[in-house]
Amino acid sequence: MPAKRPTGPSRRTVLATAAAATVTGFPFISRAQAKAPIKIGMPTVLSGPYTVIGETCRAATQLALDTFNAAGGLDGRKVELLVRDDKAKPDEAARVIREFINADKVDLIIAASTTAGAFAIQEVVRETGTLCIHTVSETSTLTADPKIRAPNSFRVARQGVQDSIAAAQAASALIKSQNLKKWMTVCQDFAYGRAIQAQFTMFLKQMEPSVEIVATAWPKFQAPDYTDTVTQILSAKPEVVYCTLGGGEIVSFLEQARLYAVFDRARMFSPNIADISTLKQIKTLPKDAYTGSRYVPNYPNTPANQAWTDAMQTKGKVTPSNWAWQTAAATDFLLAAMTKTKSIDSKVLASALRGMTIDSPFGSAGKLTMRAEDQTVIDYAIGWGIALPTPPYMKDVQDADWAVIAQYETEWKKSQGFV
Repeated sequence: MPAKRPTGPSRRTVLATAAAATVTGFPFISRAQAKAPIKIGMPTVLSGPYTVIGETCRAATQLALDTFNAAGGLDGRKVELLVRDDKAKPDEAARVIREFINADKVDLIIAASTTAGAFAIQEVVRETGTLCIHTVSETSTLTADPKIRAPNSFRVARQGVQDSIAAAQAASALIKSQNLKKWMTVCQDFAYGRAIQAQFTMFLKQMEPSVEIVATAWPKFQAPDYTDTVTQILSAKPEVVYCTLGGGEIVSFLEQARLYAVFDRARMFSPNIADISTLKQIKTLPKDAYTGSRYVPNYPNTPANQAWTDAMQTKGKVTPSNWAWQTAAATDFLLAAMTKTKSIDSKVLASALRGMTIDSPFGSAGKLTMRAEDQTVIDYAIGWGIALPTPPYMKDVQDADWAVIAQYETEWKKSQGFV
C-alpha cells in the first residue's frame, strides 16, 4: 500500500520560502498575516458619574472606524477598537495601558481618560514609544509643559487655558453689560479644577480689574453630595457663580442647588452645561445660565455638524457629548495620518500629525489644526451664550476670538517658563 501523501507544505516550498527570506533580508509574511487587523486601544471611563465619557467616546471612534473599514481600511487592513474601563483612576489607567500594549499588542492608543488617568498614561506611553492621542483631559500642562510632553503623545481636546481665556472674554462682556462684579468659583478639587480656576480668575482680572472673587469652593472629584458647596454660595452671596463641574457632577449639583433656590439669587456661568448629553439629564436649568459650547448640534451651525449628530444618534445609538467630538476628531486625525503615510509606525505617524490640518465639522472655520509646537489641537469652535434645555440648546452665541486666545496663551506659557 503506498505511503500517505503529506498534507503540509512541500520541501520545495519550504526551501523556496527560506531562500526568498535570505535574499530579501525580511522574514516571510503570509497573506493572512499581512491583512491582520490594526489594533487601537482605548482606556476610558465606563463606570461612575462620568460613564457618558466612555459611552460616547467609544461610539464616536467606532463610527469613524466603520466608515474607514467599509472603504477598505489601510490597504485592506481593517482597524479594530479595544475598549476598557480605567475607572478614572491613575493606577487603573496605567494598568490598562500596559495590558493593551503588552498582552493585546495594540498598535496605537486613543486615550479617552479623564485627567486623573491621562498623566499616568502619559508616562507609560513615553516609556513604550506607542503613539497616543489624548481626547478627554483638558489640563493644559499635559501638552503645554515641555517636561510632561512626549514626542509620541498628542491631544485632541479643548485645553483648559484656552477655555479659560474664552470664558474670561465672555465674563468680561457680561460684567460690562450688566455690572455683575461679585463672582464665586466652584471647581473640582483635583488637577483640572485647580488649574482652570487659577487660569480663569487670572485672565478675568487682567481683562476686568474691577471683578471681585468673593469665595471659592472645592468639592471633591465625583462627590455625591454638594451641601457644603451650596451652603458656601448662600453665605458668600455672589452675583455670578463660575462652575467647572461636568457630566453627572453638574447634574447632581444643580439639582441640590435648586432645592435652596441658589440660582434665583445668582447667575450660573459654566463652560460645561451646553453639552446635549448633559442638558438632557438636567431636570431644571437655571434661568439665563451662561455657558460655553461643549457640544451642541447647532454650534457650529453647519450641515456637517448636524449630520455627525444624526449619525451618532442613529448609528452610534448615543447622544453625542463634548468628549465624543474630541474623540471623533482625534480618530479623524489618526486615520488621515495613516492614509497619508500608509503606515502604523508610531514615529512615522507622529511626524505626519505635527502641523496637520484636516476638514472637520468641529472647527471654527470647518478645519482643525494639530499645532506642531506642543502637539495639541487648535481652532476648534468655541463660543458662549445662554443655555437652553431643548434645541437649539444655546442662543445669543458669541464666538471666542482665537487671536485673543493665542495672545493670552502665549503670555501664560512665558509666565510658566514653558517657552
